[in-house]
Amino acid sequence: MTPRGTPISQARIRELAAGPGVNVLCGRFEGFDERLFDAHPEIEQVSMGDIILSGGEIGALMLLDACIRLLPGVMGASSSGDEESFEQGLLEYPHYTRPNDWEGRMIPEVLRSGDHAKIAAWRKQQAEEITRLRRPDLWGRYKDARVQPASDVRQKNKD
Repeated sequence: MTPRGTPISQARIRELAAGPGVNVLCGRFEGFDERLFDAHPEIEQVSMGDIILSGGEIGALMLLDACIRLLPGVMGASSSGDEESFEQGLLEYPHYTRPNDWEGRMIPEVLRSGDHAKIAAWRKQQAEEITRLRRPDLWGRYKDARVQPASDVRQKNKD
């Protein structure tokens, strides 16, 4: 765990959760003696984002929690996390609970309609809009990924 490491991604979390396990080294204050990395280039240096903590322990807990929730049976149904933030390249859509009217704010009608196709479309539209507004970096990657498969098909057809 080090701010100089590669930022962790949900894709890497999935790989770690599916693997045989890892050892996590947590530095304190100034981090690690650089000779450790010189002697062991196989050590993967990981960052939890553009933040500085006093030590790697909190980052290690974040890594552990992200991996554990992906283990079979932890979240119940294996599809439970499919629509969560980052799984499809987007931030998650808004959630609402009861009551329908809270301080004059209503749950969107489409969510009360019972029309599952319309609800799915609304959720996707909301996730795309929230991602576009709040995380332009994710939005750019998402848009590029949606375009990429078609160009891959065209390229393969040329070969």
